[in-house]
Amino acid sequence: MPRCVITVDFVLHEGTMKDFMPHMVDNANKSRTLEPGCDRFDVLVSPKAPDRVFLYEIYQDRAAFEVHLKTEHFLEFSGKTKGYIKDRTIWEFTIENDNGN
Repeated sequence: MPRCVITVDFVLHEGTMKDFMPHMVDNANKSRTLEPGCDRFDVLVSPKAPDRVFLYEIYQDRAAFEVHLKTEHFLEFSGKTKGYIKDRTIWEFTIENDNGN
């Protein structure tokens, strides 16, 4: 079964990055350490886009991503940050040339 890649492109309300980011980093760190099915969870920002956050997540399979969506830390993150998010785009991919790295 191929690994599942999730990308999320957040557009935040202007000036909310400072309040949003601690919740985002906490969720990413807990996902990597508490979820055996989470292989990678990168939080990316660009100095050219001060109100944007891009996530790159890799899960062992789609089922592991479904587990992630039900975890306490994800639900807490979602509840605490919804007021900061202006828009978000979520994409799901599979890795076709996966060598396990």
